[in-house]
Order: sequence, then structure tokens, then C-alpha cells
Amino acid sequence: MARILNIGSINIDYVYTVPHFVRAGETLSSTSRQIFPGGKGMNQSIALARAGGDVTHAGMIGSDGTYLLDILKDAGVHTGLIAQSSGPTGHTVIQVTPEGENCILLYSGANQELDEAFVDKVLAPFAEGDILILQNEVSCVPYAMKAAKDKGMKIAFNPSPFGPEILDYPLHLVDWWLLNEIEGSALTGKNNPHDMLAVMGSMYPDGVVVLTLGEEGVMCRSGGDVFSHGSYSVKVLDTTAAGDTFTGYFISSIARGKGIEEALRLASVAASISVSRQGAAVSIPFWDEVVGG
Repeated sequence: MARILNIGSINIDYVYTVPHFVRAGETLSSTSRQIFPGGKGMNQSIALARAGGDVTHAGMIGSDGTYLLDILKDAGVHTGLIAQSSGPTGHTVIQVTPEGENCILLYSGANQELDEAFVDKVLAPFAEGDILILQNEVSCVPYAMKAAKDKGMKIAFNPSPFGPEILDYPLHLVDWWLLNEIEGSALTGKNNPHDMLAVMGSMYPDGVVVLTLGEEGVMCRSGGDVFSHGSYSVKVLDTTAAGDTFTGYFISSIARGKGIEEALRLASVAASISVSRQGAAVSIPFWDEVVGG
């Protein structure tokens, strides 16, 4: 089984339940506030570990986030490559509606303090055939891509949150793309999922493109083959970590030698369980729940 290194964000999530998303100029009372561990990187590492992956998380936290190390360890994530900053841990303010939809305001904090020296240090224990997973909530992503590829590692990239700077990254180095429709449209200029996959296949012919479509399930392009898997009908409480759960289970399944179709199925089951629960990291299911789902 390939080892997985996740150079990713670690956040504290402040989740507010609201009747609807706050509109411009509006003051809105929330009905509850909860505090959860989060960050796309942390969520994905927990999902990778709960799916049976051998995953090490590398990132940075402030003194206010040291308790998050225990949460990662309890999930089975190796935490020896997490450093502490003198500044604050990254955090988010998340609004969740009664329908389970969410919108997120992100403050990066320590996640933006990663530099080339840090990347070189955390990559040192890894070798050819290992997998690096990246999102866009930390600094130094382009350098990490180049340095990992120089070592012969495979790269999985979830370009979220999407910003124009991503177009200047060395994207030809990406082996697995994990996209939603918003990110797919931003990368390709297309709105139809079939068109998105076609354009991504043309631009990055060596990459496997996984495109999640919410209630419509997921599509995947690998070479000339296109795979799809439907979604599962569940009561949706909170979609915050659905994409991260899917990413973690998909990449962990690939690392364990599963084929694309089985990886899509397992990731879809895991994501459906996640949206039926509140919170981000705490909503991610364990392997036994997914296999029995």
C-alpha cells in the first residue's frame, strides 16, 4: 500500500445554524453555534485514515490548535510533521441552513506560513510511488508539486478554494484531480460535466479527473474511459465535509489497490454518510460503516 503525505490545512470551524445565508447589509440571528475541528487538509487526512490509508499530515497550527493533534492521532493520522506557529491557527465561520447547505468564510492563519524549507523537510521521508495530496488552503503548493514529482511521488490535487493563482501552478504534474462543478467550470470554462471532462482530458491527458456532481453523483475520466456513480438518498443535515470525505476515501482506496469503479463507490457511500451528520471532521465515517453501508 502506498504511503500518503497530506500537506494541508488545519482549522478550527465555528459553525452557525441560520434560517438562510446572511444577505448584504443584513444582521441575522443564529439558532446555535458549535465548534469543530476542520480544514480541508485535516478533514481529508481523517477520511484517508478512516478509510484505511497510511497517512501522514504535514501542516502548521498555532498554540490555540494543539488539541487538534489529539483528534488527528485518534483518527490514525501520523502527526510528527505538524509544526507550531507563533500565530493563530486557521479558522472558518460556517453558516448552515435547515436544508444542510453551507457557506464558508476562511481565515488562513498558520496555514499560510509553509515555506520551501518546510516542504523539503516533510517530503524527505517519502519516496517514489508514495502519494502527495494537496488542496489550496496552504502556502507553497506549486513548490510542493515540483519537489514531490522530482522524488517520483504521485500527486492528488483538490483545487479548493479556487483562485486565479491556481492557473499558474504546474498542473501538468497532477496525477489525480478531485473537482466539484464550480472548480471544473473555473478550470475549463465549461458548464456541462461532459464538456468539463473532455476539456480536462485534453489539457491534462495523463491525469485522472474525478468530478463530483452533488445529488447527481460523480463522473470520472481516466484516459479514454469515463466512469460514473450515482448518489445515495439520505437526509441531508450538513454538506460541509462531503467533498473532503469523498476525496479521502477515493485516494485511500486507490492507494490500497482498488480500481476506479470500486474507489468511486466507496467514496460515494462515505460522502453520503457524512452529509447525514453535522460537523466537518466529526462527520466522517469509519471504514466498517462504509463497507456495511
